[in-house]
Amino acid sequence: MPKERPLWRGLAFRLCLLSAALFLCLQLGMRRSWCPEEKPRAAAAGRAPPQARGTEQHPGAAAAGRRRVTYVRSGRRGSAAPGCCPVQPPGGRRRKTLRWHIELQPWASPTPSLNYEALRFLKYISTSQISCEHMNLNSLRGYPETTKKPWSICLDERFSLIHRIRSKQCRLYSLGLGNDDNQFEISMANSGCEVHRFDPSIKSAHIQEGRHLWYHRLSIDWRDPNPAIASHKFHSNTKKLGTILNEFGHQKIDVLKADVESAEWKILENLILEDVVEQIGQLVFEVHIHWPGFEVSGNDSTVVRYWYSLLRELELKDFRLFHTYKDLSKPQMFLKKEAFNASSCYTLSWVNTRWK
Repeated sequence: MPKERPLWRGLAFRLCLLSAALFLCLQLGMRRSWCPEEKPRAAAAGRAPPQARGTEQHPGAAAAGRRRVTYVRSGRRGSAAPGCCPVQPPGGRRRKTLRWHIELQPWASPTPSLNYEALRFLKYISTSQISCEHMNLNSLRGYPETTKKPWSICLDERFSLIHRIRSKQCRLYSLGLGNDDNQFEISMANSGCEVHRFDPSIKSAHIQEGRHLWYHRLSIDWRDPNPAIASHKFHSNTKKLGTILNEFGHQKIDVLKADVESAEWKILENLILEDVVEQIGQLVFEVHIHWPGFEVSGNDSTVVRYWYSLLRELELKDFRLFHTYKDLSKPQMFLKKEAFNASSCYTLSWVNTRWK
């Protein structure tokens, strides 16, 4: 007959297992409630990151007593090129809206027609939706003269831009492709605005001119390059505007100016789909209509319907068109046709009526 095990041995074994399980649960609970790596990340979403070592604060920020972006000092030992803006931690990035396409507006006529679509589109971009009395810095006393080209911004007292210019708190992003016309950016910088010009043709990664003007060797696109694909390596300096905002630590842009030679339609689509446009106070875009634009496909009536739908999306987000400039110095073409008394190039200015 087998010998029975003592009862206390079985109880002791079960007690050991229970103690180990309780200890493991306590450890997991403590890690979830307090983790030294996650706590600063969560806090970073509610406040700006502390100033990094080896950086200096933007000129005039200490005197104004407000939070500003910091910049790496140019010509510093051990750095190949002057830097600009600190990279935000991943936890502070904006959450992207899961939206893949814009909502197309109904056709302008019962059956698709280029004639009806073109007339509707041209009437829309030629009709101001809101009035603006002051549209250039030189229209206000004491401000420097701006370029003669109509990069019009609304400086009426009811909108915040003029107040932010006076308090030296405004920020301008300018998107270009090797265009030498930078008088508008210089004028805004001379007025105290923080100006960032993005142009892939400049020689250095970041160049600072004066106290408030920076040039960046970056091209703004409607998608980020994929580093895993060899063909994208050539476009390594191409990024979406939302990605740039995250990397520079900028939450808002008072004015976004764009002259990107027919890439504006897909860039504008990206700004709408990712809700980046809601972080912008005013838009000044040069639009080109002599051809569909980069990666815009379809027959002529479909293309114009797409253009119109993009602009209506801006209206749904409380942007209002206040100025249109028809460039008569450019070829008078509409989708490669001399038709509809249209110019191939228009400069359109919108103000975000909800901007604070």
